[in-house]
Amino acid sequence: MLRAGALLAGVALLAACSDDPTAPAPVETEIPEELQGVEPPAIVAEEAGIGTPMEERTATIGLLNKRNNLSQDLELKPGEQQRVGDVIVRVSACERTAPWEYDKDEGAFVQLLVLERGSDSDFRKVFSGWLYKNKPSINVVEHPIYDVWVKACAMEFPGEE
Repeated sequence: MLRAGALLAGVALLAACSDDPTAPAPVETEIPEELQGVEPPAIVAEEAGIGTPMEERTATIGLLNKRNNLSQDLELKPGEQQRVGDVIVRVSACERTAPWEYDKDEGAFVQLLVLERGSDSDFRKVFSGWLYKNKPSINVVEHPIYDVWVKACAMEFPGEE
């Protein structure tokens, strides 16, 4: 009898939790006048000499073929791609944190294309996104045969030796 009472009390508590609270309504506000006419900076970071221009950076990408346990490093500049067997690795961008930032990391925007089984030229995109050297679990390449990861992004900031 005591168990039945405890069970009924648990069911009653769960039933009371099922009501979803209503979301607050958005509040319409106006943008202050001093912020309405803000123009973007006239000097782009690359023109100001802040960091290496994108086309001069180099990403080192690790490529693993899980089928035969062969691993190799690919050095690609943003905009380049390289074919290794049945896979094409593309790099669109390469970044690393500035030396004065605390959370150091390097990353690249990578695309992985794999040749469709039984085809000579039909590649299928299996991954497209940012990969980070120190945070590989943020974005994971899920493919049964190939794995890619960022090993480095070579670029410089002003004041670095």
